[in-house]
Amino acid sequence: MNAGRTARERARAELTEEIKAAARRQLATVGAEALSLRAISRELGMVSSALYRYFASRDELLTALIIDAYDALGDAAEAAAGGDDVLEEWLAIYAAVRDWARAHPQEYALIYGSPISGYKAPQTTVQPAARVPILLLDLLQRAQAAGRLTPPADAPTPTGLLAEQTKVLVELAPQLSPTVLVRMMIVWTQLFGMLSFELFGQLVGSMDPADEFFTSAARQMAAFVGLS
Repeated sequence: MNAGRTARERARAELTEEIKAAARRQLATVGAEALSLRAISRELGMVSSALYRYFASRDELLTALIIDAYDALGDAAEAAAGGDDVLEEWLAIYAAVRDWARAHPQEYALIYGSPISGYKAPQTTVQPAARVPILLLDLLQRAQAAGRLTPPADAPTPTGLLAEQTKVLVELAPQLSPTVLVRMMIVWTQLFGMLSFELFGQLVGSMDPADEFFTSAARQMAAFVGLS
C-alpha cells in the first residue's frame, strides 16, 4: 500500500508540474490577467473538473507560480553568495538576480510587474519573497562584523514614520543600524526598478545594452549602503 500511495503521490506531483508549466506558457502569451484554468485543462487534455482537484481557483494557481518564481530567484541569488570578499559577493548576487530576471521575464513580471486585478497575495508568499533581501542583509551584517561596512557620514538617521517602519527590518538584521537599513531598502528598490527598466524596454536608446551600466550601478549601490 505504501508503494501504491507513493506512485499516486508521484503522479500527482508530475501532473501538478505539468499544470504549472502550461500556466507559465500562458503567462508568456496572454499574461497573468488572462490566466485561465479552463484553457490550461484544454491544452493538457483534461476535463476542467479534474484540474480543479489540483488548483481550486485561478488565484491558487497564481500563488503557486508566484512562490515558484520567488524561490527560483532565491536559489539563483543564494548560489552566487559566498566567497572571501563581501564586495565581490555583493556584485555576484546582483549579477545573479539580473541573469535570472533576463532568463525568466514572464516570471519576473509576475512577481515585480503590475498588480493582478482581483488577486491578493496570501501570507505564504512572504517568506519566499524575502529570500534575496535577507541574503543581502546577512551579507551586510557579516561585512559590519569584518569592519567592511561604514555608512557615509552624511547619511540621515530615520525619524518619525520612517523610523517606525524600519523596526521591521531591525528584527531581521539587529546588528545593522536604522541608517543602513533604510539605505538597504533604497538599494533594493533601485535594483528592481533598474531591472524593470531593462526588461520592459525603457533603456532602449540610452543604456542598452545595460551590462556596464548595471555593474556600475551595483558598485555605486554598494558604496551608498556603506560597503567597502
